[in-house]
Amino acid sequence: MRTPRTWTLRARATCAAAVVYAAALGGAAFLLVGTLESSLTGASDDLSVARIGDLADAATSQRLPAVVHVDEESVAQVVDAEGRVLAASPNVAGRARISTLEPGDALVVRTEQAPDDDETETYRLWAGTVETPDGVVTVYVGRSEESVSETTRTLRRALLLLVPLTVLLITWVTWWVIGRVLARLDRIRREVDQITATELDRRVGDDGASDEVGRLAATMNAMLARLQDAAVRERSFVADVSHDLQSPLTTQRILLELAIGDGDGALDAAACREVLGATTEMEGLVADLLVLSRLDADGAHAVERAHGGDPVDLDDIVLEEAMRVRQREGVDVDTSGVSAAPVRGDPSDLRRVVRNVVENAVRHAATRVEVGLRAGAGVVVLEVVDDGDGVPEPDRERIFDRFYRGDRSRTRGTGSGLGLPIARSLARRLGGDVTVVDAAEPGARFRVTLPRA
Repeated sequence: MRTPRTWTLRARATCAAAVVYAAALGGAAFLLVGTLESSLTGASDDLSVARIGDLADAATSQRLPAVVHVDEESVAQVVDAEGRVLAASPNVAGRARISTLEPGDALVVRTEQAPDDDETETYRLWAGTVETPDGVVTVYVGRSEESVSETTRTLRRALLLLVPLTVLLITWVTWWVIGRVLARLDRIRREVDQITATELDRRVGDDGASDEVGRLAATMNAMLARLQDAAVRERSFVADVSHDLQSPLTTQRILLELAIGDGDGALDAAACREVLGATTEMEGLVADLLVLSRLDADGAHAVERAHGGDPVDLDDIVLEEAMRVRQREGVDVDTSGVSAAPVRGDPSDLRRVVRNVVENAVRHAATRVEVGLRAGAGVVVLEVVDDGDGVPEPDRERIFDRFYRGDRSRTRGTGSGLGLPIARSLARRLGGDVTVVDAAEPGARFRVTLPRA
């Protein structure tokens, strides 16, 4: 079965423009002819009415000439009450009354056939009566309709030729202009179509124009730059995760091989702690990946579900997490600024937000971390401050990108680059946020805001 051919965008746009142009020019031509015809007819009527007035005045003053001089396109005749012709234009001289129209007291007009020398002409004939010393007379003045029809006919013929030519010219110009524009779009399409996942460093050619197509090219290049950055960070993350998983797996394999080779078949306490530490490290990394997967799968409905549940004492969670890192890392964690702060949400999500932010501060701190928690008007604020090197201004948003890792030489231990992105995603799902704010002293200040229960 053959696929039906469809019109291209260029053809559809050109045809639509041609129809609009033809309708607009045709309507304008029709109005022009009508306006000209009305104007010529009005001028002819004004002239005929003026001549009737002149002949009426001449008849009233008994100065009416026998021959009324008018132009070649006109006819004039003055008739008394008995039907006798008192005066006439040369083209009807010696002829009988040219019309039986009785106007009465008002001027009347109608189209009539009347002699014109040896021919018969169609006139727009005006008639009026006037009282003279010799009685009532009727004055007829008409002008040939051929003068108006010839002029309008000439214009109509010219427009019948010019309008189609103009439509064709405009259509061709429209076709050419749309072709130029679509050629630029098609060039962008071809270039984007040739860019593969391994060639994200390529960019769409920008001709420097500041129009819509130029802005589209700039937008495409910006999108490719974001995709390239995401791909680079994802590849770096995969390499980092592979490395982080390889070390504990290697440790476990070596210890298990030693255990198998041990005649007693039992691991000592130190070896068991090594295996447990490696397993815990892998478990944490896998847990982070599972949380990200869950957040991506939940989508927008996660925000609605996160606001449910009973109120949770966030200060208890903060104190527990501070105690945990204090015992494990040996860093001075000051919790004197923690006060009661009830929030509503899933306790496990809240704990992960607090844990990720606190562990990040501990990892970057030199000797000390301060944790403060307070409840305000409708909001709970958790601030975690470390005395490390701080976060450079350009990186204050990048650290919340997935897979991003800062300079490892400035950190205590390693991280997957997922802690802060998970904390921000969970906080926003709970109706809050995680941000980096200016610190009064050297170091970094992280602020977590959550709706108060």
